[in-house]
Amino acid sequence: MTEDKAPQRLLQPLGAVAIIVGIVIGAGIFKTPSMVASVTGDIGWLVLMWCAGAVISLAGALCYAELSTAYPHAGGDYHFLSRAYGKNVSFLYAWAKAMVINTGSIALLAFVFGDYMSKVIPLGSGSSVIWAAGIIIVLTAINILGLHVSSNLQSALTGLEVLGLILIVIAGFSVAGPSTPQPEAFSSTPPVGLLGLALVFVLLTFGGWNEAAYISAEVKGGEKTIVPVIIISLFAITVIYLLVNLALLSGLGIKGLADSKAPGADLLSNAFGPIGEKAMGIFVAIATLTSINATLIVGARANYALGRDWPTLRFLGYWQPYRGSPTAAYISQGVISLALVAFGALQTSGFEAMVEFTAPVFWSFLFLVGVSVFVMRVRDREGHRPFRVPLYPITPLIFTASCGYLAYSSVMYAQSKGALHVSLGVMGFGLGALIIMMLGARKASTKTS
Repeated sequence: MTEDKAPQRLLQPLGAVAIIVGIVIGAGIFKTPSMVASVTGDIGWLVLMWCAGAVISLAGALCYAELSTAYPHAGGDYHFLSRAYGKNVSFLYAWAKAMVINTGSIALLAFVFGDYMSKVIPLGSGSSVIWAAGIIIVLTAINILGLHVSSNLQSALTGLEVLGLILIVIAGFSVAGPSTPQPEAFSSTPPVGLLGLALVFVLLTFGGWNEAAYISAEVKGGEKTIVPVIIISLFAITVIYLLVNLALLSGLGIKGLADSKAPGADLLSNAFGPIGEKAMGIFVAIATLTSINATLIVGARANYALGRDWPTLRFLGYWQPYRGSPTAAYISQGVISLALVAFGALQTSGFEAMVEFTAPVFWSFLFLVGVSVFVMRVRDREGHRPFRVPLYPITPLIFTASCGYLAYSSVMYAQSKGALHVSLGVMGFGLGALIIMMLGARKASTKTS
């Protein structure tokens, strides 16, 4: 692999911010506020949970900033795990991302997009599936054209998405609030277990900021730029989330928010009637579109890194220098996503369980990434670190402990649903693939020796 086929620094900082914001702010913010409200039942605790989620996410972002600037690579946290624990551990992580975590997210978001678009332009009995498959194909093709094209598209989509959230904020603070008196903040204290569940919902909504590591090697300005990009993105996301929650509380009240299944649509319906409700549907579709495109961008780079490290998968490691994109990685990701869409269309419950219960795998590996900050500080003491995590070791400890808690909670939840075997099955197949890769590498080395 020659240097001209490696990632180039073509991504503008604003485009990087748009990608991160687009990944994080998806359809979740249109749903989770009501879930957090129903769990906490208190305005003060609701706001506190969102602030706590921001603090934990910031701690993680600072850890990723140190790792991204010290070891910039298109492989992101896959590369960090490889340096800290070896190629075998990082392969299992890349396997999970390629087979379910990223591609499953793409497929599910595509289904959400299909559901909303089918209300606007129905395409028959299989309308949602057709829309879902079609948008994956279209966005994959656009991303293959190059990072310049896909990042411009991402910036435009993110702008429309933020516009929809601003509309919610305006409606929330302008519409007449609930007629019944609202309880004072912190008038009641939920059980610790419920607060933990609320935090899980919050952090799920904040999820995706870690994907910034995958574009660290492509941002113009290098390590001097990626740190402010991460911090600015997370700050903007936090402000938007808090404003949306406060607007929903203002317009619906804590009980109305807790009882609502679609708080954004209910709020705009109260403010603007049926037109507002339809407008909300369009913005939700845009939100899913934004997240799909951003996930495609970072997911392909994880597959690219996998191809660079494993000879059997070398076809994934081809970087198209003219367009600045990992073409084969995009195609493979698109094919797997389409396969999951087809599987989900046939066995919806099984597909949802497969995606939902990969959470134990995701948080377990994110826990290992947090620990890798300590590992690399010891193993690579003399290495150049343009950015160091402030308040070390407290900051990475906060992040690592939070990931450990979420991994434990995810395992317990999956076990209670009788679906833990899905996560174990995914990793079992990955372990088998790893053995095949290792045997292939050993045979190749034997032939050359």
